Amino acid sequence: MSHVSHRLKGPLQGALAGGGDPATSPLYVFGPFLRLLVGAGASMACFGASIWMVVATVAVVSVMYRNVMLWVSDGSGGSGLCEEELGSWAVKVNAAITVIEYTLTWLVSIAALVTFIADRADGLGRWERTGFAIVFSIGIAIVVNRGPRLAAMVFGPATAAVMVLLWILVGAVLFERGIQLPSLSREAFALENLNLTLSGYVRLLALMTGIEVFANLVAAYDGPPAKRARQAFGSLAIVMVTTLVTMVVVGPAIYDLADPLRNDVSVFTQTMDLLLPAPLAYAGTIISIVVLLSAAAASAQGLQNLALGLRHRHYVPAVFGQRNRFDVADRPVVFQTVVVAGCFVVFGTHEETYLALYAAGVFVLLGLTGWASVKRLWTRRRQEPRTLTLLGTIVAAAVTSVAAALIFVERFFDGAWMYGFLVPVLAWTFSRYRARLGAPSAISERLGRLVADRKFVTVGPGPDNGTGAGLAGKPTLGPGPDNGTGAGLAGKPTLGPSWPQSILAVVDGSVATETALVAHAALCRELECRGAVACVRADGVADYIASIKQAFPHVETVAVIERATDGLASEGGDLIVIDRGLDGAREICRTTRVPVLAVAGDAPASRRYPRLDRIIV
Repeated sequence: MSHVSHRLKGPLQGALAGGGDPATSPLYVFGPFLRLLVGAGASMACFGASIWMVVATVAVVSVMYRNVMLWVSDGSGGSGLCEEELGSWAVKVNAAITVIEYTLTWLVSIAALVTFIADRADGLGRWERTGFAIVFSIGIAIVVNRGPRLAAMVFGPATAAVMVLLWILVGAVLFERGIQLPSLSREAFALENLNLTLSGYVRLLALMTGIEVFANLVAAYDGPPAKRARQAFGSLAIVMVTTLVTMVVVGPAIYDLADPLRNDVSVFTQTMDLLLPAPLAYAGTIISIVVLLSAAAASAQGLQNLALGLRHRHYVPAVFGQRNRFDVADRPVVFQTVVVAGCFVVFGTHEETYLALYAAGVFVLLGLTGWASVKRLWTRRRQEPRTLTLLGTIVAAAVTSVAAALIFVERFFDGAWMYGFLVPVLAWTFSRYRARLGAPSAISERLGRLVADRKFVTVGPGPDNGTGAGLAGKPTLGPGPDNGTGAGLAGKPTLGPSWPQSILAVVDGSVATETALVAHAALCRELECRGAVACVRADGVADYIASIKQAFPHVETVAVIERATDGLASEGGDLIVIDRGLDGAREICRTTRVPVLAVAGDAPASRRYPRLDRIIV
């Protein structure tokens, strides 16, 4: 799990943190698409119609996700909405498809990476390509299993670089060729061409992989839910506009300039070589390789986080989500590496081999999210009459469901049939372990959901976390900016509104124990709960109590006690804050079942207040 304290500050940071997967799609979707059209002798009409159909699909799905971001602000995105509206079966199906998608993201990314290497290195045969793929996969597993900080340092700037590359290509096309948009004519939808148009549409839909991550990013921003949803949608818009502009502007240039029948160089590299000067074209290849490594690493991190969530929610054995010394679950990545290496050995390293499965699972998930959105709007239609939004969401759900059906029909014998086997097997496995381990307690269930749903832990430049790369995905318990008390404890916990309702500080009048009051004030303000103080009786206690009430107006009650442990019975509290040097601190920790937060009043000011990085239940 990534433990960084900074939050995303705006849509651009979110786009860089979560846009690696969708931003890489133009690098590999054109090859299979053009080979299909050239092999069938299709015209530019089919090419243009397929692209504009994808543009329309992205538009309606993006609008649908705008609502999802508003409804589900805890980072769970479509999966959280499906769980709320469709029930537990949707969770199992969602988790099963997500496991498959993470593996396919790795396969497609590394396969495309090997293709770019082969573009610049003549004479690479199948086994040389397979060797490169396996070596890179092992390297990714080693880096990811050594924690997200190292992964961020290695892969972080890649998303920004590839987006710059795409806009450079757009500028080069406009400078050399002017505006030549794909054509849209009735010819593409004639009976003899309709199958090719739909087949091309199916192949291009792979560019929508990764769109769900922006719904998961909602929890990574600062501010109220509406503001966070707006910023996450802005991030989605930045990445998808970049991708779609590349498709619409650079796509026709690729169609005219590249030869899809060449096996030695990909169509994207051919186009870069023709449009860009040699140094920039080679730099583009390097950027493409690094960002594809980034996408594969992000999929491995996603599987780590999913395993932690499923473990907490008793869908997999505990050992599968066990953390290593770098605080990440390494076993899922080791298992995934073995599976990926086996696939490369058996099926080869051409990205087209895996694209059919890749897009199919994405659109099943998008379809589930779409119908869950329709159900949410329908049940709220009387309280919130939004007829146009409901109709638009129905269209989006229908479009994604039809797209999923088209993919399965079109690519069924190319591998899409495997979902009919893999999803039931994985869902049955999750159900079996859930039955054996039993349902978790309410707090464990909530904790598991939070861990599983922080899918916005992706390799990419986000807010600076000291590594220069920035991974979004830290629990929101602080420390953050100074909140007016001097304690600097910013960030409300997301374990639910019932805890804590009140916080008790125990002090004895000494300067050191007043540190507990400062931390107490910060927590009460950030957690929006009641504050109480228990003060050990001493000379001048009345004046001391008056000074407490004046300095800390958030305190509702102040009680005078004979010894520190008496405060537990007299005032109570869901959380107790004490200075570690308080006389009786050890006895408090030993005798109470209430969580105790000990602050270091005798430590230097820079180390006096705690970092709440983890909660151990």
